[in-house]
Amino acid sequence: MKEYLILLAQAYPQFRQAELESLAELHDIQVDLSHHNESKPFLKIKLENDEQAKKLISRAILAKAIFEIWGEGEDYESVHKQIKITCQDKIKKYERSSFKFQFEGFKGRQTNSAQRDTIESFSYLDFKGKIDLKHPEEVFTVLEDYEVFNQEKAQKPEYIWFGREIGLSERSKNKVVEVYDLKKRGYIGTTSFEAELSLVTCNLAQVKPGNIVYDPFAGTGSFLVTAAHFGGLTIGSDIDVRMLNGKNGSSNIKTNFKDYGVYPQFLDVLTMDFTHNALRENFTIDTIICDPPYGVREGLRVLGARDEAKAAGRENNIVDGEIAYLRRDFVAPKKPYQLADMLKDILQFASERLPVGGKLAFWMPTADDEFQETVLPQHAKLKLEYNLVQQFHKWSRRLLVYVKMDESYVGETRNGMKDLNIKNFRDRYFKGFSYRSK
Repeated sequence: MKEYLILLAQAYPQFRQAELESLAELHDIQVDLSHHNESKPFLKIKLENDEQAKKLISRAILAKAIFEIWGEGEDYESVHKQIKITCQDKIKKYERSSFKFQFEGFKGRQTNSAQRDTIESFSYLDFKGKIDLKHPEEVFTVLEDYEVFNQEKAQKPEYIWFGREIGLSERSKNKVVEVYDLKKRGYIGTTSFEAELSLVTCNLAQVKPGNIVYDPFAGTGSFLVTAAHFGGLTIGSDIDVRMLNGKNGSSNIKTNFKDYGVYPQFLDVLTMDFTHNALRENFTIDTIICDPPYGVREGLRVLGARDEAKAAGRENNIVDGEIAYLRRDFVAPKKPYQLADMLKDILQFASERLPVGGKLAFWMPTADDEFQETVLPQHAKLKLEYNLVQQFHKWSRRLLVYVKMDESYVGETRNGMKDLNIKNFRDRYFKGFSYRSK
């Protein structure tokens, strides 16, 4: 086994380990990530070879790069000593490669002149290859971890690593977080999901090339375009046709796919109430990803009438010689829908439509003072793999990731929100969570 160092992004640290775990599983890589520290952007791991390291990091969003460790220690003297003792074969292997040196620092960095002096301290490596700052064959990196005491930066690093760059992540190599930034997107709406966590969600759901990915609450297509980026074949639905049609037909979900160059991954979007799903039962769905409506901007609604008996009496209403509900301009009535019922329906749908090993990933809101583990919805055929929290003021949203299990698995079916009578998230949201559910 070889030692490697992952340089992590300083964003959403509570999601970093889970993403790497999911990518390791996706590539069938055995790795211990238990040493992850959310307060640090460095993670030391062991892998069999460089090929595994490249695969693990290649599509990561919350990591930047991975390095083969040549030396490490609390000071440069220790680093140099270790390299001289253990890396003679490596030095020989890369002595004629073109190369460059670079620095990565956390909570501190050396001045340019100090960096030059540090590079000179590695002169014993005696590389004979050309220095190439633009397209080197090898990149050697000094990574420094500084501490801050009483808001003052330490003058020297607390710990140092020196290593050879093995691979860059999607975040670093293709700048995908910037590419999919909502501020640069042609078509968005008030509920469009942020790009970074949308990409992370796709990784946790293990979207793969050729997978059928379905978003039952597609909106402006945030999850669809990021799933397409990873090769998923995407289909979506939404009860609100205005979201799917976009702005005057000139800017919509389809144009987003075209703008990102992933239009071949677009199957279709349908105007459809998720609870009256029109997808045929034998249609293959490998992955379900969504951000269900919380009912914050407007109350949740599904097709149906508040008063079923009254509505039944109007079924045969005639308008201009036609039955009203058969006319093209007919607007179907809608009735209130509780968040607890929606989550139950999502899990039931996933249990019926996903293949064994298929993933369901969705975001669920919770009021912090009401949350307890039993609130999380469960289904006997689905195993909850991740419960990851993004904290806001007095409330949180949780990314829940489930996997469809085989017939030998018998889990618990539970509708926690309904059991605890939690049904007024929207009311509490607008009142600043100043009162509790009853």
